[in-house]
Amino acid sequence: MKHFLIIVGTRPEAIKMAPLVCRLRDSGEFRVTLCSSGQHREMINQVFNLFALQPDISLDVMQANQALGELTARVVTGVENIIAKDRPDRVLVHGDTTTTMAATLAAFYHKVPVGHVEAGLRTGNLCAPWPEEMNRKVTDAIADRLYAPTQTARDNLLREGAEPSRILVTGNTVIDALFDILKGPLAESKVHAELKGCFPFLDDDKRMILVTCHRRESYGRGFEDVCSALEELAKRRDIQVVFPIHRNPNVRTIFQSLDGTENVHLVEPVDYLEFVFLMSRCHLVLTDSGGIQEEAPSLGKPVLVLREVTERPEAVQAGTVKLVGTDQAAIVASASQLLDDEDLYTSMSTRHNPYGDGLACERILASLREDVDDSGR
Repeated sequence: MKHFLIIVGTRPEAIKMAPLVCRLRDSGEFRVTLCSSGQHREMINQVFNLFALQPDISLDVMQANQALGELTARVVTGVENIIAKDRPDRVLVHGDTTTTMAATLAAFYHKVPVGHVEAGLRTGNLCAPWPEEMNRKVTDAIADRLYAPTQTARDNLLREGAEPSRILVTGNTVIDALFDILKGPLAESKVHAELKGCFPFLDDDKRMILVTCHRRESYGRGFEDVCSALEELAKRRDIQVVFPIHRNPNVRTIFQSLDGTENVHLVEPVDYLEFVFLMSRCHLVLTDSGGIQEEAPSLGKPVLVLREVTERPEAVQAGTVKLVGTDQAAIVASASQLLDDEDLYTSMSTRHNPYGDGLACERILASLREDVDDSGR
């Protein structure tokens, strides 16, 4: 039985890898070890609980205010120790985090092949998102199996010289996770009622703007401008802003200034089930998150991206997402258009979602089966 070591470090990674872990284990064909680096602690455990998963190994690498170099070193060392002890046949990683890049390096040092889920995303700017763009490029250069979510991602990899045989277009596993939640817990009326009770301040007569913001490249002036934009939008009497604030102190220091602003509700980070509930209830989304650019269109929610560039251009091209950056005037103008122009809103909310059909994990599973068959010949 082939042994796969799956390593995740952050909540987005856990959300996107959880359905794959579940399907691999349910198949009964592979031995699967799930490792949590601990880059996010509490937030990642919420995801594991939702998908009825528990990590087999926890590295617990996170320390307050640590530098990226320190985090990288701890992950490399921790994963090297696991590989040296357990000798997995393959390491599977996801996306663009420091955990992903460092775990890939550790596998490379031990000559263990790597499969990269959500490979090939690029902005073309090594500093935006930072350090995520570099993390993806390093991981893609090393991995021998590149699971690209879209044809655009595949094209990016081919331009960089990746062999076509290494690449498989799968769709994005986040759509698998989203559909699992929509068809599972959120389909239960009791759960839906309980979730509604978690947010008693929600006013059914006001349209909700759901906000997330945490990117390093926006620290300082960028965050301040987003704050100003939210204050301006909150003057409208027909909207309410719901903003789960990231635990990073660099984020909180800025956005806590919105506390007490009328029509703005700052809340602690919510778990994935609660966030899907909020997305399903909102009118539009303002975010700098990558995954939300993929999820929200599946729910028919327009997205304004609080970044200058995105490694997910497919949604921009499809018309479900618009880049607005962190400029106050651009954010206010674009949000106001979506609130006031019904035709524009309908156009953005009904476009085709380019990120998949909820079968990405099945395609990855089939590929892994083929690898096992080939290795046995």
